[in-house]
Amino acid sequence: MFSKVLIANRGEIAVRIIRACRELGIRTVAVFSQADADAMHVQLADESVCIGPPPPAQSYLQVPRIISAAEITGAEAIHPGYGFLAENPQFAEVCENCGIHFIGPPASSIQMMGDKAAARCLAARNGVPVLPGTEHPVRELEEARRAAREIGYPVFIKASAGGGGKGMRVVINPEGLESALATAAAEAAAAFGDAGVYLERFLPDPRHVEFQILIDAHGQGIHLGERDCSIQRRHQKLVEEAPSPGLNPSLRQTMGQAALSVARAAGYRNAGTVEFLLDERGDFYFMEMNTRIQVEHPVTEMVTGLDLVKTQFRIAAGEPLPVTQEEVRLAGHSLECRINAEDPDRFLPSPGKVTNLRLPGGPGVRVDSHAYVGYIVPPHYDSLLAKLIVHGRDRDEAMARMQRALDEMLIQGVQTTIPFHQKVLRHPDFLAGKTSTRFLERLTQEQ
Repeated sequence: MFSKVLIANRGEIAVRIIRACRELGIRTVAVFSQADADAMHVQLADESVCIGPPPPAQSYLQVPRIISAAEITGAEAIHPGYGFLAENPQFAEVCENCGIHFIGPPASSIQMMGDKAAARCLAARNGVPVLPGTEHPVRELEEARRAAREIGYPVFIKASAGGGGKGMRVVINPEGLESALATAAAEAAAAFGDAGVYLERFLPDPRHVEFQILIDAHGQGIHLGERDCSIQRRHQKLVEEAPSPGLNPSLRQTMGQAALSVARAAGYRNAGTVEFLLDERGDFYFMEMNTRIQVEHPVTEMVTGLDLVKTQFRIAAGEPLPVTQEEVRLAGHSLECRINAEDPDRFLPSPGKVTNLRLPGGPGVRVDSHAYVGYIVPPHYDSLLAKLIVHGRDRDEAMARMQRALDEMLIQGVQTTIPFHQKVLRHPDFLAGKTSTRFLERLTQEQ
């Protein structure tokens, strides 16, 4: 096992990784921008290094500064968390070239699955269903028009090099294609440095279901069941749960094996997530693979009892997986609500100072957060302030527990999305498990 690890991230995920390292006996190095000098991950780490001004492009995305911080502190490995450089194959390659272990998959796997159009082709070649779409990025309008006619409207335009809701547009009819293509390409170029986009058939009302997979350096692979991430706004996940109300054991086994098939084909190692769309008939389609730890990984931890971050370190250190597929058991039900520092009605960022904080507790309640009284929420980064996670014997108990925890939770000084989650958790469709990616759209129409 490693003796010292640098965490190339900030916020709650940096705190989460530091805690896992502490339990494994690993010393930690935090990197921080000038805006994060007083951040919790800096306070908890054994050592810390300032890597630049507040803008991410001048700090958390500065590969030379992060590598230098690792070298001067003697860190043997770097954990990228999620976001920033987590899915940057060049960063993973630089780490390896400098003799620093990258806690994640090989650069080649990140590169392969980072091209969403290529990833679709890989899935199809390995017998995993995909929606009709283009096999390569589309850059010319006429090419897009021909593809859209073959696929059939409505079509979904997606950035080839990214995710997280950036560079994505739904086109209902031919008249809207030109402007949507230009907007998606420009957004993709700004967010990922690549204007390439691809087209696929648009499913109007699917579930978004993802499978957590683990593959060790010895070629052994398992899946840990699914997470339902259908509650979204602009393709950004807001509520997640495990297991999904839309799956039965047979479908879970089929989709889990499909997820492992895609990961193996990519030469994958470590923790990853394979994402699918699931329609009302029970047909599923590969969407993409995230080559990192996910924001919503705690719900899988709650139902499996397996610490995913510790497992990442153990895989990177060459250890075998701690369990076989036959030993994986899904116990109970778990929910996660992302508590963002945002206006709960308009979802606009709400930076400022946290003047009061009361976190919920009790049986089956977990809070992953980097907030504290006096913490200043900076305007430069993602607005995620805390993840509220609960576990119950079944879905009914988990929902009641989440409702209670949301009512207990108090954050003052900034606006948060707690009121939004309270509405979701009391909505009849959510209570009945009738969720899809259009849930928030219907909720807005009802107000």
